[in-house]
Amino acid sequence: MKIVVGGQMEKKEIERMIKEFDPSIETTIKSDVEAAMALKTGQVDYYLGACHTGGGGALAMAIAIIGRNQCETVSMPGKQPVEEKVIEAVNEGKKAFGFTGDHANQAVPMILRAIKNKN
Repeated sequence: MKIVVGGQMEKKEIERMIKEFDPSIETTIKSDVEAAMALKTGQVDYYLGACHTGGGGALAMAIAIIGRNQCETVSMPGKQPVEEKVIEAVNEGKKAFGFTGDHANQAVPMILRAIKNKN
């Protein structure tokens, strides 16, 4: 599995969390435009990104390039990620996930567990 880390913040920390969760996952860090294009062209399987709102800088380019129906805002300020909603989004076929930087330590493992256990 290949995951690109886009968004606006915490990119190296998100990559570290992915590698800590499963060292076999291939990761790359790119700008948000390059990351969204890598997902659109099939170079990677999933996109993870963080920003201050979870849906702005984390997902704006992904929404513009691959479409809203492939993107999910996992957390926002004051709204922590909910595992059931993450699982539902992954099972619906969503490929790009955005969250706030302060929720990365919760959101990243939830997203990765949902992907690994995808129906």
